[in-house]
Amino acid sequence: MYKLRTEAHFDSAHFLAGYNGKCANIHGHCWKLEVEISGCDLQQDREKRGMLIDFGDLKKAVRAAADSFDHTLIYEKGSLKATTLAALNDEGFSLTEVDFRPTAENFSKHFYTMLSGQGLPVSRVTVYETAENCAYYEGE
Repeated sequence: MYKLRTEAHFDSAHFLAGYNGKCANIHGHCWKLEVEISGCDLQQDREKRGMLIDFGDLKKAVRAAADSFDHTLIYEKGSLKATTLAALNDEGFSLTEVDFRPTAENFSKHFYTMLSGQGLPVSRVTVYETAENCAYYEGE
């Protein structure tokens, strides 16, 4: 089994609605996204011969996934009042609504699903909220 790993970073803010603790407040992270792909067979065509996938293609996909959350306030659908959203939009802030609670665990599954849906043979996605704390998803 061949395995490749690459990473990308993004900075964003989020909060955990309904949480009883500091993370209920808007706060930011320097997130790190690590993606591992795996496969048994290497490509046989000319320029990509001997590669599981071109690292350039893998890095481009992972970077695009990270960039889609960079420098934005990530919030769970239904967790902000319409007036709050209107005020933030009126101020020109970048907002990204997600259908899940924005935890490292849920982000790891989100990125796994996103990148797998692009045809990448993803085996594991790890999301670091801090240098010491991460969650990973390996599929079912």
